Amino acid sequence: MNKLERMKELVDRLNDYAMHYYTYDSPKVSDREYDALYDELVALEGETGRILEYSPTQRVGDSILDKFQKHTHLGKLWSLDKAQSYEELKSWDTRIRRILKDSSYFEDRGSNDLEYFLEFKFDGLTVNLTYENGILTQGASRGNGSTGEGIFHQIKTIKTIPLKIPYEGRMEIQGEGLMSLSALERFNATHDEQLKNARNAAAGALRNLDPRVTKERNLSAYFYNVGYIEGKDFSSHEEMIGFIREQNLPVFGYLKKFNSIDEVIGEIEEVKETRKDLDLLTDGMVIKINDYSAREILGYTQKFPRWAVAFKFEAEEVTTVLKEIIWNVGRTGKVTPTAILEPVDIGGATVQRATLNNMDDISRKKVRLGSKVWLRRSNDVIPEILGAVDEEQGGTSEIEMPGCCPYCGTELIRDGVHYFCMNKLSCKPQLIASIVHYGSRDAMNIEGFSEKTASQLFEELDLKSISDLYDLEMESLVGLERFGQKKAENLLNAIESSKNCNLKNFIYALGIPNVGIKTATDLAEKYGSLEKLMEATHEELINIQDIGDVVAEEIIAFFGDEKILKSIRKLLEKGVNPVHESVKKREGFFNEKTVVITGTFGINRKDLKKMIEEQGGKVTGSVSKKTDFVVVGENPGSKYTKAQSLGITTLGEAEALEYLKS
Repeated sequence: MNKLERMKELVDRLNDYAMHYYTYDSPKVSDREYDALYDELVALEGETGRILEYSPTQRVGDSILDKFQKHTHLGKLWSLDKAQSYEELKSWDTRIRRILKDSSYFEDRGSNDLEYFLEFKFDGLTVNLTYENGILTQGASRGNGSTGEGIFHQIKTIKTIPLKIPYEGRMEIQGEGLMSLSALERFNATHDEQLKNARNAAAGALRNLDPRVTKERNLSAYFYNVGYIEGKDFSSHEEMIGFIREQNLPVFGYLKKFNSIDEVIGEIEEVKETRKDLDLLTDGMVIKINDYSAREILGYTQKFPRWAVAFKFEAEEVTTVLKEIIWNVGRTGKVTPTAILEPVDIGGATVQRATLNNMDDISRKKVRLGSKVWLRRSNDVIPEILGAVDEEQGGTSEIEMPGCCPYCGTELIRDGVHYFCMNKLSCKPQLIASIVHYGSRDAMNIEGFSEKTASQLFEELDLKSISDLYDLEMESLVGLERFGQKKAENLLNAIESSKNCNLKNFIYALGIPNVGIKTATDLAEKYGSLEKLMEATHEELINIQDIGDVVAEEIIAFFGDEKILKSIRKLLEKGVNPVHESVKKREGFFNEKTVVITGTFGINRKDLKKMIEEQGGKVTGSVSKKTDFVVVGENPGSKYTKAQSLGITTLGEAEALEYLKS
């Protein structure tokens, strides 16, 4: 056996021993035997000058990183909608059952049964692992769900995460990076720096530029979702979790299946108390629909999958003193209060600020300046004041709503329970927030345009409207603090590039109330041009999925405002050219056909899907009686078996490509 072969053998053995020791708590060899093999591997790596990328010697680097690099996820990481009462859980169940009933899901199955999986919702930091050819090649934070930060070197310090797995397809697996309570206790016993909270300790470790600091925290991780995978399909959550386990990735031991929402609620009642015995922080439970074909029908809202919901446990409550109210002005001009508190500790975190929604909220909760208040904080959620401890509050004073905007002095206007500053043209916080939103990634994507930069341009260059961005000049920028030639040049190039934009991004950039990027995309697809959207009727709008009366009225009111129309005309005059890039469809074999793709192909699956859609076909993720064709590659999964049982026509890769040429 040559040295390289011996190295491969040692790496495989050491990784296997580490997995049994850290993941399964079932050591195969003594520490002394492990150390001897590890030392032999280190010596061979030194002699050969070769290091296998999945070698255990590579878990901790010896250098501090300069910065974190942005990482674009292969599949989107979704947030979860939340339920804080059993009534809300039942409402969620009623909604999804109605959607499934309308789609004939229950009729096709001949049963009204649904299977639910219940899991713990851990309080740590979401991590997303990328494996290629069986090797761990990246680890990233969630970020905004589409783009996170690469924390590969930090991820490798978690010894329960395998550097090599059996499956060799490209994939992403999502989970939670955590610091156990026992690890927190051990750390504090041996370090002068005391960590107060396991959640913050884990997040801080994974976002520390020095991986050696991460290693010291002795983090763990549990995985619960395959967000992206090439060459494999799943028919159920149960099957997917089984696959994760087969890859030797840690899955938390608690995972239960139920047949009704009432059974789920009964289990949550049991778990509420026993969870306190866990060695990990958990702030709730996650309920997921098991069947992937049901998930396909339910789909997603702008932010959440409809087929899952998080039940939040009741939060901790403490008392403190309300010292002061600060009034904030947002992008829409709404003026909202923030309470400044006597600092108080909740679950290891020091809290000094809390939410109060409006003056009606303040009156209802009977809180006053100087009063003692009940405060609730649910993990990383902004703390909320629940009310005054004692209604007999001597030595306190009433909280008064300012009559004018605290930033620009404009008289405030009341609309319902909220107060608004209507000075959108020169009220600093409104304008800055609007410009920053306009330049954000999902909007016009003006790289390098931060809130700090917007504030500086407002103060020093008299930037008073979004359209003023397109009048900025090099000579003015380079004279500013923090602006060198290169930074100014980059900003001006980014602003110029933003002129040629996608219609959906421009619609989102305008900041129409309650219109996020998904709704903006739907509007662009429906109307195809800004001019047609501006003429949209209420009846047309409410017929678009996920747009109701409120959003429709907001859109019509927005484009009915003459000041807004004037601002839009200015942007267009400055050269902004929003164009709708719709999927070009042509008549063909797959026109108006429902198609499912399964297996591994010589062509990229995304390209195959795009070709079918361009021919007018609809590609879905699950097989049902409504499926017209199943395109089958090598090693097809359960979808191929289901297609055969339902008598659905299957096409091989070559046959499908031939039809796509026609």
